Amino acid sequence: MDKIFADIIVDIAHEKVDRPFQYRVPENMRETLKEGMCVLVPFGAGNKFIKGYVIAFKDTPEWDVDRIKEIKEIAEGDVPVMERQMKLAAYLKRNYGSTMIQALKTVLPAKKNVRAVENKSVRLIVSEEETGAFLDNFSKKHQVAKVRLLNELLLVDTLPYGLITTKLHVSASTVKSLEKQGIIEIRTENAYRNPIKLKPGRDVKKFLSDEQQTVVNEVLADFDAGIRKTYLVHGITGSGKTEVYMNLIEEMVKRGKQSIVLIPEIALTYQTLLRFYTRFGDRVSVLNSSLSAGEKYDQCRRAEKGEIDIIIGPRSALFTPFPNIGLIVMDEEQENSYKSEVSPKYHAREVAEEVAGMHGASVVLGSATPSLEAYYRAEKGEYRLFTLNKRLTGGNLPKVHIVDLREELRDGNRSIFSTRLQELMTDRLKKKEQIMLFLNRRGYAGFISCRACGHVVKCPHCDVSLSEHKGNRMICHYCGYTTEKVKLCPSCGSKYIAGFRAGTQQIEEKLHQMYPEARILRMDADTTGKKDSYDNILSAFANHEADILLGTQMIVKGHDFPKVTLVGVLAADMSLSVGDYRAAERTFSLLTQAVGRAGRGELLGEAVIQTYQPEHYSVVHAANQDYRAFYEEEILYRELLRYPPVCHMMAVQIFAAEEKRGENLARELAGIAGEYADDKEERTKRLLVIGPTPAAIGKIQDVFRFVFYVKYENYDKLIEIKDRLEERVQSMQLKEESMQIDFDPVNAF
Repeated sequence: MDKIFADIIVDIAHEKVDRPFQYRVPENMRETLKEGMCVLVPFGAGNKFIKGYVIAFKDTPEWDVDRIKEIKEIAEGDVPVMERQMKLAAYLKRNYGSTMIQALKTVLPAKKNVRAVENKSVRLIVSEEETGAFLDNFSKKHQVAKVRLLNELLLVDTLPYGLITTKLHVSASTVKSLEKQGIIEIRTENAYRNPIKLKPGRDVKKFLSDEQQTVVNEVLADFDAGIRKTYLVHGITGSGKTEVYMNLIEEMVKRGKQSIVLIPEIALTYQTLLRFYTRFGDRVSVLNSSLSAGEKYDQCRRAEKGEIDIIIGPRSALFTPFPNIGLIVMDEEQENSYKSEVSPKYHAREVAEEVAGMHGASVVLGSATPSLEAYYRAEKGEYRLFTLNKRLTGGNLPKVHIVDLREELRDGNRSIFSTRLQELMTDRLKKKEQIMLFLNRRGYAGFISCRACGHVVKCPHCDVSLSEHKGNRMICHYCGYTTEKVKLCPSCGSKYIAGFRAGTQQIEEKLHQMYPEARILRMDADTTGKKDSYDNILSAFANHEADILLGTQMIVKGHDFPKVTLVGVLAADMSLSVGDYRAAERTFSLLTQAVGRAGRGELLGEAVIQTYQPEHYSVVHAANQDYRAFYEEEILYRELLRYPPVCHMMAVQIFAAEEKRGENLARELAGIAGEYADDKEERTKRLLVIGPTPAAIGKIQDVFRFVFYVKYENYDKLIEIKDRLEERVQSMQLKEESMQIDFDPVNAF
């Protein structure tokens, strides 16, 4: 096919232009221009030059030739989109609802073609005798810089260029002059920016337990037989899941395959990378948002060229341009951070399976507390389930104390620290052992609870807590139920009913007052804003430079500190009572992970869970580390209320500059979705539309927000509704209103 015309997606993330535009390919580009390349094109009535991506070539025009504009040039500095990434972008657009340009940008982990780092060196290319003659001549002319450089080159015939211009104080012009005279040679070599600041260590390969070896053997047996599956490794904390991953990856390397290791947060990079780097050395690298544009670009280049075998990073690492992926590992697969909160709102678990399908790779999911979605699929036979029940990191599971904060209040203790926790902290500090304190603050949405009896005010229709709003109102974020804020507890009549208020900074100040000699590190959004701050805090704690590590949920995931013998969960209710149907699952996972940080070495560990709801099944089962019991109880609620994973749910968000227009648009779109309900279907199976209602935060930056939900078991039917809604919104040519769609959302809106 002749490259006469090109279909181009322009770089404007708006539904109106979410289609290809045809451009003429200039003669001088027909040999060099390829699919996926970024180009500059004239667009709109004013012919403003904007970027776009070539998605196809055609030899016949689709429009009047005189109306077809010409491509101006290939955009410099932009990374081209490969064919496989183009297909992946199309998958994201179809399954999650976004514009094609948003999807294309998502699949590009490095978006800029950054100039390579150059290592320059200077080498002496004349004999020692000739150099002596030049030295005599330069000395007579008092050219001291040239004399200084040549004397050094007589000792070492090659020197780094940077050393010459800094330490030896020889100017670039002087070096250039010697080169012109044919005395020296300047060599330039391209070098990769290396984001890894670790020194290679010596890995002592651990013998696998029978449970671990079974996982490795069976996954590899399937792989070698051409069988590709998704595997779920359910292993208690400390059961050696990472060692399983490393053995599988080692075998993939032997088979000439690359592997992607996904971790939920950048905070986990340091310890994960340390373990992999000691085993695999320079064949492993990282890719995450803390890297510079140059570092990201270089890691992608290394991956494309097959110069690395393993990449470690959060969900964006999925899009690493490896040529031949054999394995994708998704550690802590239950984590919410695997779900994108910007369009396209994809889930890394599903996209990992799509990427694996494109490469003929296997997927391994690992967790001590699997997501209900993953475990439900394993129960149905869609995933292969492996269970690791033995703790191999040393020690036993910690002894767990559940402290009823209502009793603490009755006993006159109004501190954030219970009496039991204070006693254990004092004991550990005397013994020079380490403590981790976890404030379960993330996801807090203003729930109302009673400190006297623990009662949480809930929606009568949805079994989720009501959220505190301005104007003395409490609202359910799922059905819109609204009522006045209570002043006295409806259960016991106490006046101690309000939203929970506490922050890590205030707690740190209190700790300093209680234990002035203790060394305290705080890890939260405020202390981890700078590059390498995660690694610096965690490595300092690992080196026992602090006695107490206080933080939000980033401190409880996957870290292994053998000297930690006490973990305190300061307020379990802060995630338990969020107005979200996943609150119990999230709380169980966080508590299990937090408790699992204690006693991972030879010393016995203890954990304290402070809560106003000590009888809640998520707290009880987390204290017992009993996932199966929790799953069986939680899945019943999901079945009764038709929540994921039993049923799929599509959240449709509406944004508008005027409240009434937003409300009307939300009602119209909800009406369109309701047309797909079939009265002939059984009532409990029928498509269900809930809402519309104002969003949890009804207005942000003068933009009003509304939401409605569509529940149905058939995902393809929801995609069909999504397409219909997008067509309707596009046809309306809206200027001050917009729509976003989220499938199986992990947070309430």
